[in-house]
Amino acid sequence: MSVHTDVKKVTTNTLQKMKQTGEKISMITAYDYSFARIFDAAGIDVILVGDSASNVMAGHETTLPITLDQMIYHASSVLRAVNRSFVVVDLPFGSYQSNSKEALASAIRIMKETGAHAVKLEGGEEILESVKRILAAGVPVMGHLGLTPQSIYKFGTYTVRAKEEAEAEKLKKDAHILEDAGCFGLVLEKIPALLAKEVSESLHIPTIGIGAGKHCDGQVLVMHDLLGINTEFKPRFLRRYLDIHEQTTAAIQQYIHDVKSRSFPNEQEQY
Repeated sequence: MSVHTDVKKVTTNTLQKMKQTGEKISMITAYDYSFARIFDAAGIDVILVGDSASNVMAGHETTLPITLDQMIYHASSVLRAVNRSFVVVDLPFGSYQSNSKEALASAIRIMKETGAHAVKLEGGEEILESVKRILAAGVPVMGHLGLTPQSIYKFGTYTVRAKEEAEAEKLKKDAHILEDAGCFGLVLEKIPALLAKEVSESLHIPTIGIGAGKHCDGQVLVMHDLLGINTEFKPRFLRRYLDIHEQTTAAIQQYIHDVKSRSFPNEQEQY
């Protein structure tokens, strides 16, 4: 019996057991009730209410504009749909970086107003005080290292991180700092596969990769990318499992045709 099929509700403890037994963790983003309900019923282990909502739901160029109130709205919608999955919510840009008291207040608002199970923060040593303060309040924290999209203007590009030795060493150090602080897991985004393998094997907590190779303890993808709702985004790490964009376009065009040709509604489709 796998850990995945054995549990009625996924918790941080479940994820830890999956790491220990070598069972990979499945994670996907969701931002609304309807999709979250499908993903939860399908058996996904973790749902991330990502600040990627800023891009895929609101059309912004970066994750920076989304507010705490907007993240709470998305997270609340997702939590109403979920029975089994573990739900992690991103703390948005500006809600935790500068001030650990503000970080704690942001995390508490998310937990109280959405029913979320954990929060996720980007960064390592520089946000340690915020991580510790949130953890001290009993809120589970997931870390996020490598490509940290909230820092896009600092890096100036979305290319692979930690290819140089100095940055790789800092990432390894940060991973251990976050584990020692008490984080239950860690997202590794767009880093070399061998570095992700080294980090994953050196930690007791599970790692979730996105563009970080097969040696992480789990994988996460943005639902709009996985389902082919977005067509522009084609990174090497993405596997498309559906082409909703094409199928939806065809369906809408058929609907338009049926309305204009008067074939919809027909005799059976009226009262």
